Amino acid sequence: MKKTGKLLLLLAATILLTACKSGMQGISGNSAKESSISAGRDAVTSEGEEQPERLTQPDSPIKQEGPAPSQAPAAIGNEPAIEEADWSSYFQGLNGGAVIYLPNENKYQIYNESVCNTRRSPCSTFKIISSLIGIKNGVISEENSVRKWSGEVFWNDKWNRDIGFKDAFQTSCVWYFRKITDELGPDAIREELDKLNYGNCDISDWEGRLNNNNNNRSLTGFWIESSLKISPKEQVEVLERIFGENSLYSEPELALLKDAMLVTDSDMSDIKIYGKTGLGKISGIVADAWYTGFADNGKEKVYFCVYLGETDSKDVSSADAKRIAIELMRDHQPLFSE
Repeated sequence: MKKTGKLLLLLAATILLTACKSGMQGISGNSAKESSISAGRDAVTSEGEEQPERLTQPDSPIKQEGPAPSQAPAAIGNEPAIEEADWSSYFQGLNGGAVIYLPNENKYQIYNESVCNTRRSPCSTFKIISSLIGIKNGVISEENSVRKWSGEVFWNDKWNRDIGFKDAFQTSCVWYFRKITDELGPDAIREELDKLNYGNCDISDWEGRLNNNNNNRSLTGFWIESSLKISPKEQVEVLERIFGENSLYSEPELALLKDAMLVTDSDMSDIKIYGKTGLGKISGIVADAWYTGFADNGKEKVYFCVYLGETDSKDVSSADAKRIAIELMRDHQPLFSE
């Protein structure tokens, strides 16, 4: 009997131990399975997620989803109002559009919205940006801004000399800014364009070989009817990032640039106008004409951009764009807060 009892106890212990091992293996197997499922789920999320692509399609309306990164800083977190305006009388039949941005009211006034949301070549309005980058990086300074003329005779007599920054900016001397951009190099330009969220930020055609209107590399570049594109609305947003309350640039840097941008013939005693023209041709025909900048009454700024495109039976010029912009600022002085 004693032997039988011992055998029964031993048999029971063996059965119990076997059951425990089986249960632990089941639990371990389930944990491994769940871990595998979780890892697979994470892999799908990571590999299958679509990344947003930068728009590079030339001459295409900008379409954005979610919070638009191109909003001016004052508009972040608070969707700016967009007010349609009828400024057709200023354009006198010219094909184009205009944008005014009022940071204090967080509001855009826009004439011809489809035009103002379409990216075009910035042409010489880009000299605002190349000047700023040159000043920031010490390539342009009050003491060191003159660049030596090569001796090549250009169509504009004012370019045929050694020339300094302010004169080069105000005469829109292309060869001067071709030198400045080359001295800066692609990395410095690309870094600043990304920071400013400048249009499509595309400087891939560095020398401007896409420009079919000119093959003189002293007079071409990515910003003249080439790879770089920006819309009129984006132009005012970039200017607000540069000259607005949250500017990343120092007062001395901005002062040197503003001195070159100042308009002296606006006939507006209480308001200063700062801006830059731009003009681009394709096959000898004006394709893009610009004037963009801001008005400052000493207390606040209003940003503007006027764009003109090819117009049937009418000549288009950057002088027309400048005239329209200054007239808009003159007639809309009540835009400034009292």
